[in-house]
Amino acid sequence: MIKILKPGLQTTVQDHGRIGYYEIGMPPSGAMDQYSFAIANLLVGNRENAAALEITYMGPELEFQQNAVIAITGGEIPPKINGMSVPQWSTLDVKAGDVLSFDFVKSGARAYLAVKGGIDVPIIQDSRSTYTLCGIGGYEGRALKERDVLSIGSDYQSSVPKGTTIPNSFIPKYGKYHEIRVVMGLCSYRLMPESKDRFLSIEWTVTPEANRVGYRFKGERLHFIPRDQPFGAGSNPSNVVDLGYPIGSIQVPDGIEPIALLNDAVTGGGYATIATIISTDLSRMAQVKTNDKVRFVNVSLDEAIRERQKWKEQLGKIQNIIMKT
Repeated sequence: MIKILKPGLQTTVQDHGRIGYYEIGMPPSGAMDQYSFAIANLLVGNRENAAALEITYMGPELEFQQNAVIAITGGEIPPKINGMSVPQWSTLDVKAGDVLSFDFVKSGARAYLAVKGGIDVPIIQDSRSTYTLCGIGGYEGRALKERDVLSIGSDYQSSVPKGTTIPNSFIPKYGKYHEIRVVMGLCSYRLMPESKDRFLSIEWTVTPEANRVGYRFKGERLHFIPRDQPFGAGSNPSNVVDLGYPIGSIQVPDGIEPIALLNDAVTGGGYATIATIISTDLSRMAQVKTNDKVRFVNVSLDEAIRERQKWKEQLGKIQNIIMKT
């Protein structure tokens, strides 16, 4: 069992996500940084979809009421056990009575705490992930609160020795400037050509409206090609007849402040989506903070697929390194 002494800013239970329910309007939720989530589970010997804790900006304070094996990955939110600093991206032992706490975030935005066996909460629609907007999944459908108690499950497949880590070359570095790759479309044809160029050339600033639902950016106004709106579309040129929103899709209501829709966002609506963040870079997006700068880089669909394959191969290499320790 794990007792929550302090909950942190927003700490939720997440796994891969609630996949396969988009058609009924249910977003996947799940870990925003799937790369860090996957490595945390590898470092404790869990099965790949074992539930972990996603920690945002300010970490929780947790009392372990049994011996456990843990790993903390993702953004640099420095952890401590009983007040003593411990490393991230490494396999750690905790004893019954130990208290895990965190300093303020130094880089990145989200950290992932995996516990050998996973966090044991009910499975809802094939997932343990928390979707707070509907109050389902995770721990009572919400972020953790003081005095909550989490159970540790048995969702593991191997034992990993204490001190196991991965090469530094596999550990991401998080700054305040980010290049995020996108595939243009589905409705980028609605933008004026000069606005399409500006979207890809300027540095956008992340506003305080940046959470699991989506990130809003400020920079300059983009302009859509005027037209007689078709039946079923809104009156603004940024409106279209309703369409589905892929995770990572970017819309620009009225041409002001692009919004990147993320894990907990609505699944469809009537705004033109001008680009979609490629799947591998959604993990990068998860580590972007308010006031960071983002430049969007256009890539082809073939390039996006190749990057996804490289991402899978890299996780395979990391798994082999950990298994050989």
